[in-house]
Amino acid sequence: MPSPFDQSRYQVRVEWGTAGLTRLAPAEIVVLVDVLLDSTSVADAVARGDRAPVPPSLAEAVAAAGDALVYAAGLTNATAVAREVLAEQQRRADRTSVAVIALGDADDRGGLRVAVEDQFGVGAVVDALGTLGIDHTSPEAAAAGESFRGLRRALRHLLTASGAGQALLDAGRRDEVLAAARIDAVDVVPVLRDGVFVTA
Repeated sequence: MPSPFDQSRYQVRVEWGTAGLTRLAPAEIVVLVDVLLDSTSVADAVARGDRAPVPPSLAEAVAAAGDALVYAAGLTNATAVAREVLAEQQRRADRTSVAVIALGDADDRGGLRVAVEDQFGVGAVVDALGTLGIDHTSPEAAAAGESFRGLRRALRHLLTASGAGQALLDAGRRDEVLAAARIDAVDVVPVLRDGVFVTA
């Protein structure tokens, strides 16, 4: 039975974490976003021509995606992912539902910590989809897209100033944070095939 929280009336849906993904109505495409950690590293690996195994932080969400086509996205490849979603919709010759999932971080109790960098990454994907005409978005997706558009020029600073960004800076990983903040720096789309991410 439909739920008021499943966003089933919208083509583009946004939620947080694996629990959020399971709360949504099933979608044909699931886009997983983990800006400062695994989605960006997966995209970089695939850009080098490597096959990238599913990182532990993405494994639960990948399993929850079921039969959906799964892409990994961050700020660095948001537009490329949106173009691939449009191409997939054209291959299907039918309107295709898209769930864009901000993975967030685990807090010290093992629960979900909302991570602002993933909010921006989701927003970048939603914004790019809208630019291509896939713009029937849920309120949650619209809010994410607007947060990205409104703060786009400040993203480099915001990522380094965020909690996760500060933790990485403290660990001597500033270059990784700055690399993850490069909007549309890579034109590659990691897609899950046979349990690994490869280029779409």
